[in-house]
Amino acid sequence: MKDEGRNIYFASDFHLGAPDYETSLKREKKIVEWLDNIVPKAKEIYLVGDLFDFWFEYKTVVPRGFVRFLGKLAEITDKGIPVHVFTGNHDMWIFDYLPKETGIILHRTPIEKTFFGKKYLIGHGDGLGPGDKGYKFLKKIFENKFCQWCFERLHPNFGIWLAEKSSKTSRAHTGKSDEIFLGEDKEWLIQFCKEDLKKRSIDYYIFGHRHLPLEIDITEKTKYFNLGEWMNYRTYLEVTPQQVSLKTWD
Repeated sequence: MKDEGRNIYFASDFHLGAPDYETSLKREKKIVEWLDNIVPKAKEIYLVGDLFDFWFEYKTVVPRGFVRFLGKLAEITDKGIPVHVFTGNHDMWIFDYLPKETGIILHRTPIEKTFFGKKYLIGHGDGLGPGDKGYKFLKKIFENKFCQWCFERLHPNFGIWLAEKSSKTSRAHTGKSDEIFLGEDKEWLIQFCKEDLKKRSIDYYIFGHRHLPLEIDITEKTKYFNLGEWMNYRTYLEVTPQQVSLKTWD
């Protein structure tokens, strides 16, 4: 049997919109190019969070831009290929616009799936594992319906400006820490995988958020993949009936 149309693809952390329009547009075109390449071989596509550096849907207003990417998502789902999108810490305010207009399937929490007889846990990865208590507190605020209602009362010009400024400040504060592997004892997602394995059997953990492309053996039978990001690495995961491999789109 041919493998065409049977593969599963994963990518995350496109951060469209960052750091400026021109750079983001070049990255967007690369992402569309990659999607065009994998569609003939794809059974499903999983985009695992932080697709946008900032996203907030007002009732009648959405952020400008990204028309090539959004149009490509609609084109792919129109072909009958499921595209799963996970909210990340930068775009957790995706609501019903993308599912309605592009046909994607939206996920807000990690999900468990089985591909070719192997179990996968898939999620963005933010807020998992020990530590990062400050962000976990902020996430509860951002997910609160009343807080979202309050933000929606701001004029879009001001609200989007404020959120984009906050995102840039957060990135400057993080600096290059996202580019450094901290060791298994300090990597929160590795700690999460080890604890989660005590509760259930998983063959592959697939996360984004961390920005480093990683392939880590949790046990002899279980691996953790981090998908990296597309600002520097342009990495993605390809799952075929024969193998699971982290690749770079050049």
